[in-house]
Amino acid sequence: MRIGYARVSTCDQNLDLQLKALKDVGCDQIFSDQGLSGTSRNRPGLAQALAALMPGDTLVIWRLDRLGRSLSHLIEMVKSLEDLGVGLYSINECIDTASAGGILIFHIMGALAEFERSLISERTRAGMSAARQRGSAIGRPLKLSMQDLEEVRGAIGGGALSVQRAARDMGISRATLYRALRRKTAFQ
Repeated sequence: MRIGYARVSTCDQNLDLQLKALKDVGCDQIFSDQGLSGTSRNRPGLAQALAALMPGDTLVIWRLDRLGRSLSHLIEMVKSLEDLGVGLYSINECIDTASAGGILIFHIMGALAEFERSLISERTRAGMSAARQRGSAIGRPLKLSMQDLEEVRGAIGGGALSVQRAARDMGISRATLYRALRRKTAFQ
């Protein structure tokens, strides 16, 4: 029997493409998780799919990254499936671990995917470092200017405004105002 598993990382993403592909390759049952990262080990849909598998069955996924995010996690998953007498078939990569060649390709593809993620992360860190050295601000722009903070601090300190009222007047949350005031204090 073929058991399908689909996953998307955010609730905004759509499972339709994966579900159609799983149906097209003849999955008898399909389980899914929506809004869960591949790094999460607690995925109810995956747990249900694994529980439904019997020796001789095949777990079918759309792509390797739907099952796990790291090579070590993917290898661990394939090993546990192998121990259960269950195969893994990845539609996009055409990997079928029922054969020795499929297992080899699985390890190569997994290693390449992890290498690519590492390169992206490395380039991102290098870009952020270069931007910092140029004096560019990293991250989200601040909601409040130093002048706004001075005015609000004076109004709150003088009793003219409550923190709640000041935040509402500025169109921000109290938490944002408190963070900005702490940040300002740290720079003084």
